[in-house]
Amino acid sequence: MVKLSVIVPFYNVQSFAPDTLRSLRTNTREDFEFLLVDDCSTDGTSEILRQAEREIPGTAVIRHERNGGLATARNTGLDAARGEYLAFLDGDDWLAPGHFAGLLSAMEDLGCDFVRTDHVQCTGRARSVHRVPVGPRGTVLRPRDWILPADRSTGVDYPYAWAGMYHRRLVDRGLLHFTDGLRTAEDRPWIWRLHRHAESFAVIGRLGIFYRRGVASSLTQIGDVRQLDFIRAFDQVIEETARDEEAERLLPKAVRTYCAVISHHLGSIERFEPAVARRLRTMSGEALRRMPAAVLNEALDSMDAERAARLRRVRRARVRVGAVQGEAA
Repeated sequence: MVKLSVIVPFYNVQSFAPDTLRSLRTNTREDFEFLLVDDCSTDGTSEILRQAEREIPGTAVIRHERNGGLATARNTGLDAARGEYLAFLDGDDWLAPGHFAGLLSAMEDLGCDFVRTDHVQCTGRARSVHRVPVGPRGTVLRPRDWILPADRSTGVDYPYAWAGMYHRRLVDRGLLHFTDGLRTAEDRPWIWRLHRHAESFAVIGRLGIFYRRGVASSLTQIGDVRQLDFIRAFDQVIEETARDEEAERLLPKAVRTYCAVISHHLGSIERFEPAVARRLRTMSGEALRRMPAAVLNEALDSMDAERAARLRRVRRARVRVGAVQGEAA
C-alpha cells in the first residue's frame, strides 16, 4: 500500500534538480512514492532524473514525448499516483528533511480533505516566510467559508499546489486535476474549485517548503505569449464561479482578483515582447468587457485610484476601437 504519492514535474532545471532530489532523499519512507515527470527536457535534466530513479527509493520517472507545461505534467503524475494521499513539488524547489512525514501525520490526525502550509520564499540568498492567509491553525475548517472577503487576501489567493497535501477522495471527486495545457496561473482555477467543492481543510503552521523565486527560466520571469494564459485561467474562475449556487456572493471576489492580476501585468508591460504587450492590452480589454458589468464597476470603485484608472483606460480603449470598427463596417 502506498501511503503518499509526491508528484514533481521537471523541465530544463539541471542547475536546480540536484537540490530538489537531495531533499526528496531526506523525505523517503517505505510507503512513499516519488513520481518525477520529465516534461520533455532538452538539457541535462533527463540524465539527472534517470540517476535519481536508480538511487532514491520509491522513485519512478515518467517522460513526456513533448512539452505540455506544468498543469499537464502534474496531471500525468496524478494519473499514475497510487497513494492514499498526494502532494506536489516543483522541480526547482526543495524540502526540509522529514517534511512530508510530519505533514502526513498532522493530516491523518485532522482527517480533512486537504491541508495548506506556509512556505519559505528564496530569492538568491534572501529568505522570507509567506503564510497562508487563513487565521486558525490546526483546526478543521469549511473551505467555502475562506473565499471571502473580496477586499482581503484569503485562501484562494494562496494558490500554490505544492504548499499542502491532499486526500485521494479529491481525485475521485474530480477536484485535484488541473486544466490541461495552461502554461501559467494553472493553480488559480484549481484552488477556487477546491475551496468551492471540498468539504474540509486545515492550515498547518509547518515551514518545510522552500520556493525558489526569480529563476530566469521560470514563466513568471519570461514575457512571452505563454504568460497570457492567466486570462484563460481567470476566465475559467469567473465562468465556474458564476454557476455556483452562491454566485452573487462569490463573484465580487473572483472579479476583483482578476482585475488585480490584469492591472499587475499591465503595470509591468515593459517586460513583455512588443507584440505580446499589444496582445495583452487587447485581451485585457476583452476580458474586462466579459465580466458582469455591475460586479466589475463595484470592483473598480473599491480599488485604489491608480489601478482602477489603468483598468478603465484599457476597457474604454477596447470599446472605442470596437465602436469605430462597427461604424466602418
